[in-house]
Amino acid sequence: MADIKIPEKAYKNLEFLNSKDARLIRILAEFLEPQTRFRREKIKDTIVVFGSARILSRKQAKSNLSKLLRKKASAAKVELANIDLEMSKYYENTVELSRLLTQWSMKLPSHRFVICSGGGPGIMEAANLGAKRAGGKSIGLNISLPMEQFPNKYITPSLAFDFHYFFMRKFWFAYLAKALVIMPGGYGTLDELFEILTLIQTKKMKKKMPIVIFDNDFWDNILNLQEMFRKGMIDDEDLKLCKIVNSVDEAFSFLKNELSRNYIDIETSLLTKKGQS
Repeated sequence: MADIKIPEKAYKNLEFLNSKDARLIRILAEFLEPQTRFRREKIKDTIVVFGSARILSRKQAKSNLSKLLRKKASAAKVELANIDLEMSKYYENTVELSRLLTQWSMKLPSHRFVICSGGGPGIMEAANLGAKRAGGKSIGLNISLPMEQFPNKYITPSLAFDFHYFFMRKFWFAYLAKALVIMPGGYGTLDELFEILTLIQTKKMKKKMPIVIFDNDFWDNILNLQEMFRKGMIDDEDLKLCKIVNSVDEAFSFLKNELSRNYIDIETSLLTKKGQS
C-alpha cells in the first residue's frame, strides 16, 4: 500500500484546469467568484464609468510636456503632448464626478451605487481615485491583455478583479449597473456604450439605466446619432436613451435625480406602504 501513489484530484490539477477541456469551468469561475465577493462586500448596484485608458492626469501630462520642451523634442512630439494636456481635463472631471457621486451615495440609508471602472489606468484610474478621495469603496473589473493592463492602485483591494474573458467582464459591468458614465474614449468605450444601448433598445435590459455621455466638444466629432435617426437607423425614442452633458455639475445633478427617482424614491415608498400595512 505504501507504494501506491494517490492521484491528484481533478479540481487541484492545474494542467487540466488550464486546458481547453476545462474552459467551461474557468468561465463559470469568472461568474461565481465575483458573485461571492460582491455578496460579501454587500455590493447591491453600481455606477459604471467607461473611458480611455490613455488619458493622463493633468499633473502627468504637464510633466511629460515640460520634459519634452527641455529636451527640445520634435514639433510632432510636442504637439501630441499638448493634446495629452488638453485631454487631461477629462481625467480631472472624472475624479470630481466620481467623488461627488460617492459622497452622495454614502449618505443614503444603505451604501448604494458604488463606482465601478475597468480597473486600469486613465479614466478608469480617475473614477477609482474619485471614490477613494470621498472615502468610499470602488470596484475595478480589470482584464488581462497582451499589452499588460494592470489594476490601478485606487481600487478597493477586496473589489479588484482580473478577468480573462471579455464577455464575463461585460456581464458584471451590465448586471450590477444602475447608471452609466461615458467619458471620452476609443474602440473599447464605444463597444461598451453600444452594447448597453442595444440591450436597452431591444428590451433585453429592462431596468432603468440613465446614460451620461460627457462633453459635446469631444463626442460631436465622433458620434452623430441625429444622422442615424435622420437616415432611419434608429427612432426618436432611441435618441432619448442617453443624455449628453458638458459639466461635472450637470452630470452629477442628472444622475442623482434619475437614480433617486428610479430607485431610492420607489424603495422608500414601498417601505412606507409595508410599514403602514
